[in-house]
Amino acid sequence: MSNITEEWKWQPLPPALDLETPEVLKKALDAQRYLAELKGVSLLIPNRLILLSTLPIQEAQDSSEIENIVTTSDALYKAGLQSEKKIDQATKEVRRYFQALIKGYEQVLEDGLLTTRHIISIQKVLEHNDAGIRSVPGTKLKNAATKEVVFIPPQDKETIEAALINLEQYINDDSLSSVHPLIKMAVIHVQFESIHPFFDGNGRTGRIINMLYLVQKGLLDLPVLYLSRFIVQNKAEYYRLLQRVRTHNDWQSWLLYMLEGVAETSQQTISVIKGIRELMMDYKHQIRSTFPFYSQDLINHLFKHPYSKIKYLEKELDVTRQTASKYLDDLAAAGLLEKVKQGRVNYYINQALIDLLTQKPKSI
Repeated sequence: MSNITEEWKWQPLPPALDLETPEVLKKALDAQRYLAELKGVSLLIPNRLILLSTLPIQEAQDSSEIENIVTTSDALYKAGLQSEKKIDQATKEVRRYFQALIKGYEQVLEDGLLTTRHIISIQKVLEHNDAGIRSVPGTKLKNAATKEVVFIPPQDKETIEAALINLEQYINDDSLSSVHPLIKMAVIHVQFESIHPFFDGNGRTGRIINMLYLVQKGLLDLPVLYLSRFIVQNKAEYYRLLQRVRTHNDWQSWLLYMLEGVAETSQQTISVIKGIRELMMDYKHQIRSTFPFYSQDLINHLFKHPYSKIKYLEKELDVTRQTASKYLDDLAAAGLLEKVKQGRVNYYINQALIDLLTQKPKSI
């Protein structure tokens, strides 16, 4: 990234140039087509909690990895069954990302808007503090390896707040710009990251905004796109092109990058959801043909909770502890679950689902 020694000069949106070049618009329409397919495929899983309980966790893990907050899928899913004091710090931070994304999703559904107030509340969950908007100057972004300053965002709170007001208008008022919503999403991301309104959590908050904007505009019903996986795999290019917009006004390269990310990850997520549906049908067939206790609620539980334990199944199916224990042990004996004992607690893992969720994406 280029070395920057002067504060970035904020300019209100929309950018003062034509963003919809033929190449960019073609890429946007291609990406929209794959998003539309993803939106439709999501309906193949009638219980939306199955997708909301699994795919956003993978997005949280990938987005946090961009900021070098690294944990494992095993730790993440197991954390949902553990007390807070037993969860390591990195896993807590990734789970907060998941919680912040779901909170923002619920706010967008309720209000139909994505406002500064929503963004602040998302960052509050993400960072687990009430710091709010930066009010003290001195924030500078540095190259992690060389320690050189690569970007200086606006320093005074008045400028930051004015920039956020303009960003909120750009997000919610389409009369300010008629460009394709996927192009707007990419513009919003640059502007938010450049305003850098918080002391911490700007990158992850910005990537949550991406998902919420797609939901707000009706391009997705659920925030289930694995977009951060594309960024993780192309991290150097992500930061390089973000900086190119700031230093050279090179919007086209950035837009093409982000639109390619949407297209590629849409196709990958479609594959994952189809895989979940096929796996659910397989489990349904095996359990129904083998055990007398088959129910759709049981299937839903096994796929909402890749890691489960007796008391969770007891509660969801409204059965006794003894009955829940028998169900899970029988399923483990049949190879449909993996039983793992840790201390005095037994975990029951849907390993086939975990493998599907965490597999490396196939080349598109």
